[in-house]
Order: sequence, then structure tokens, then C-alpha cells
Amino acid sequence: MSRRRWTSRDVAALAGVSVATVSYVMNGRMVDRIPSATREKVLSAARQLGYTPNRAAQTLRLQKTSQVCLVVDSIGVPVIDQLARDLHSAADEAGYGLITMVVGSDEQSAKTTRLLQQRVADGAVIAPSQTFRFSEESLFELARGGLPLVVMNNTVRPAGFDVVRAPERDGCAEAMDHLLATGRRRIAYIGHHGESPAPGERNYSERQHAYRDALKRYGLPVDESLVVDGANDRVSGYHAATELLQRQDPPDAIFSASGRSAISAIWAARDAGLRVPEDVAVIGCGNLPEAEIMRPQLSTVGPPTTEDFTEVARLLFDRVLSSGDLPAREITEPWVFISREST
Repeated sequence: MSRRRWTSRDVAALAGVSVATVSYVMNGRMVDRIPSATREKVLSAARQLGYTPNRAAQTLRLQKTSQVCLVVDSIGVPVIDQLARDLHSAADEAGYGLITMVVGSDEQSAKTTRLLQQRVADGAVIAPSQTFRFSEESLFELARGGLPLVVMNNTVRPAGFDVVRAPERDGCAEAMDHLLATGRRRIAYIGHHGESPAPGERNYSERQHAYRDALKRYGLPVDESLVVDGANDRVSGYHAATELLQRQDPPDAIFSASGRSAISAIWAARDAGLRVPEDVAVIGCGNLPEAEIMRPQLSTVGPPTTEDFTEVARLLFDRVLSSGDLPAREITEPWVFISREST
């Protein structure tokens, strides 16, 4: 015998309220206007019947999914974790859910674009990435299709969507100048996987551009053997730093494209019996909260304060909840060099 599927009408009848009230309570809307006693009656009736809202039916009826999307290139990254937390808080307050899509290839980018065009979510934030995989035209197309969109990128032009920029190059250049001015000459660079261009290209990341340009300004050649991958996670960063420090001609400084691998580089230096910064100076990127509790404290390039993405969340839900068109907005907060004990 098939089990009956209870409806909002059944819940309303049992609770003695209107169907609209059941909808508001179950979807977390108008919570400030519904008395707590009424809300508890609805939730109690729903529990008694084993009722859950039919999201598919709601999506078809309202042409809304009641969820927003965060698009990232990897997970387990502290800055992305904070972005997700801030978006979750804003989504909860607005009665929305948050889904995450991981884009690590051009094929996944194309698939994600198609899903967003098909309205798998009511809006999206595209997180910052060292290998940004969305063309401007694909973003313009999403915006023209009416998708509320916030893009975190330093080069994309805002056109029907909002752009949040965090220019990195000047802050990274200041960090490299600091190393070079204090006498460091063999400076290694630990970058993200896939960050360096293919042979013959010069499309380096802002962080690697600053590294190379600083060496050039000081009349120093770039030793390509000192430019390695390892910034994507702590383990890779540790192994990359260990291999660099075990060389017969080890670096006297390490500039890492992430805070995680910079912290791992300090651990690797300790395990090699080296002192930081006396034997090897270390700089990271991102200004993680951990930077201040490390011993020595980690010098870093990043936002002036630890990451806070409440403004990104506000931009997104301004668009998602707006009844009309909003102008394209642009917010810029340049990175700075924060000198601490590791240099």
C-alpha cells in the first residue's frame, strides 16, 4: 500500500491556520510577523504528519528555487570557507539555501554555466580563483538571462552584475621589495597548481607577476628551479618547501601564493633545523587569522583585516530580492603587505 503524501492543506487543517501561514512558516518567510505560538502549532502539525515542503512543485509554481549558488575552484580553502559561512548566514536570514559547485576545469565551467542558465539557483557568487575559468561573454550571457550575479575578480568588467575586486599586485610588490631591501637574493616562489602559463605565454597570476617584476627591478635573474607548485594545500606546501630547503643552494626567502603553504614552509624550516627569519624569511598571501598566532608570526599580503564577506552577501541578496533592475556595482579593496616576525 502506498504511503499518503500529506500536503500543506492537511497541515493547515490540523494546525487551524491558513495554507499561506503554513507556507510562510515552512519556508522561513515573514518570521517577524508570525506569532511564535502560531509557528509552533504549524511545526508541531508538520512533525505529526511527517510533512515536508515539495520543493520541486514550489520551483515550478513560483519559478524560484529558494537557493543561491557559490561557485569555487576548490574546497577546504580558509578564505572560501569564510565566504561560504557569510553567504550561509545571509541565506538563512532571507529564507534561502546555499549550494556549492566546484569548478576545476574548463569542462566543469561550461557545465556550471549551463546549470546556472537553467536556473538551478536564484543567484550566484563566483569566488576568486587563481585560474579563473569563466569568459566575460559567459558572465554577460548569465546576466542578460536575468541571473543575479556577483563576480569576485580583478579584471572582469561589471555589466549587469556586480564585481568585487581585491587587487593584489601592489601589495605583493611591496612584500618582495621588503625581502630584497633586507638583503634576500635567492627568493623562492611557491605557487598554485596550474598558476604558471604554458611555455611561451606570459599570463602569470598577479602574485607571480609581482615576484618576477621585483627580481627584474633589482637586476636579478629568475631562477626557474625556485618557482614551484605547492600553494594549494598544507601538505603540498610542506613538501615543496622541504625540497627547496634541502637543495645545495637553498633559498634565503620563500614567497608563497597562499597562507596555508607559507605556514607549512615555516614548519618545514623548523624540521630542517633552520631559523625563521634568520636563515630563511617567509611571506604568505591571504592574511589568515592563523598568521597572528604562528611563532614566528607570519608576514603576509592580503586585505588589511581578516576576510569578511558580508558585503559580498549583501550585494547578492540585494539583487536576488530586488523587484527591479539594479545598476552594476563595483567594490575594490586592494591588498597590502603586513610585516610580522617571519621576515
